[in-house]
Amino acid sequence: MERKAKIKRFYGDKLKRAAHLLLFRRGRLPGAKEWQLRMGLGEDYEDILKQLNERLSDIDLEAKRIGSKTGESSSFGETLTPESRYIVTLKGTLSLREARMCGWRIDTLAGLAIAIAYIVSKQGKASRKDVEKILARKFGKWNAIAMTDAFMRTGYLAEDDSGMLFLDWRTRAEVDLRALMSLLVEARLQ
Repeated sequence: MERKAKIKRFYGDKLKRAAHLLLFRRGRLPGAKEWQLRMGLGEDYEDILKQLNERLSDIDLEAKRIGSKTGESSSFGETLTPESRYIVTLKGTLSLREARMCGWRIDTLAGLAIAIAYIVSKQGKASRKDVEKILARKFGKWNAIAMTDAFMRTGYLAEDDSGMLFLDWRTRAEVDLRALMSLLVEARLQ
């Protein structure tokens, strides 16, 4: 009986460690890379993450595995790239009150929505100059440049060699693009 309690506690400790690795930021990007989880949790890290996911679903969160460059999400056990990340995202949506507490100003979130919507409307690529021009209409030139830089730094947007912006891995992992576009169309019709 005592041995069974020790095993359960040991596994509980691994669940806590997995939650800490995924929920607390170390550096610029959220989550943890696959090798960090393997080092911190052991070879059975995917089983531990599945159990963590079951517990997180009770509070409207889920752990996802995403490709670091492509933003593709996959289920546990599938291979993407050696640099795959695991992050915790919302299953549902945030209310306006909750969105205000996420660490970004509400106007920055609006700017991100504008930038994402514009890039989606241009079939996934738009020049940085055009995106900054649209943001500058509402937020001013210097804020538009700072916002664009922040969106790129945090993994929501990326820029190629020709100065074209496209959606990066974090947008694909955290933003429901269909819902965003539907909301924007509905808001425009009202």
